[in-house]
Amino acid sequence: MMKAIMLVENQSVGECKAAHGLSLYIETPGHRLLFDLGPDHTLFENAEKMDIDLEKVDTVIISHGHYDHGGALEEFLHMNSKARIYIQKTAFAPYYSTALGKARSIGLNPKLAADPRITLLEGDFKIDEELELFTVTGEEKCHSQANDVLLDEKGKDTFAHEQNLLIHGPVPVLIMGCGHKGVVNIMEKAARWKPKVCIGGFHLNVPATGKAVPKEVLDGIAEELEKYDTRFYTCHCTGQEAYEYLSGKMGIRYLHCGESLEI
Repeated sequence: MMKAIMLVENQSVGECKAAHGLSLYIETPGHRLLFDLGPDHTLFENAEKMDIDLEKVDTVIISHGHYDHGGALEEFLHMNSKARIYIQKTAFAPYYSTALGKARSIGLNPKLAADPRITLLEGDFKIDEELELFTVTGEEKCHSQANDVLLDEKGKDTFAHEQNLLIHGPVPVLIMGCGHKGVVNIMEKAARWKPKVCIGGFHLNVPATGKAVPKEVLDGIAEELEKYDTRFYTCHCTGQEAYEYLSGKMGIRYLHCGESLEI
């Protein structure tokens, strides 16, 4: 049995506080883990409301180098003394967004990379028999225009700093952060493990307009995902418009802050 609780997400149900970001608390037979930490103190407020003791977390996965997924890292390191944090080495590089016109920094604090509890990765990595991380490279299918305002120091971000989590067990589960490399491309690499559940953002909301990416992109995504025997749960950066459109084309559910799943 695996349990997942959404602790930070853009929309909330119940008493939890909504915030632009993502943090998912997961209990497996072998671990208590956090996938992403959200942008700020929201994680800790909501964990208290949900009666989750973050001091018992033993593993943290940070999906990529944007503040809305790792902004609470420094505070977490102060309050939890034992968790091991796994992150791609390049996630501590500078990253920017031009969504509001002028480029603004959206990266993580690079000074934290030296913390001894942080494991800096370069590509795919198997933590143990239950947890495995993987990255996605190469050409993208169903490119999301929502990525076009995101930059690194060389130009448009290639998202080499993004990693995904595979939880092995009787029901294999795939966890994504924003899915910047595209849920279609991530699922293609994950297909060898036959995930029965996929949870994560699809990054289909264009920041400059607040609208979804073009319908032909959404149609392509729905067509590709329908090929899999997988239950899809989305959140965070997918956007309400894109979610509603996809939900009319395929089986998909939105996972709000404060909601939980038993798998």
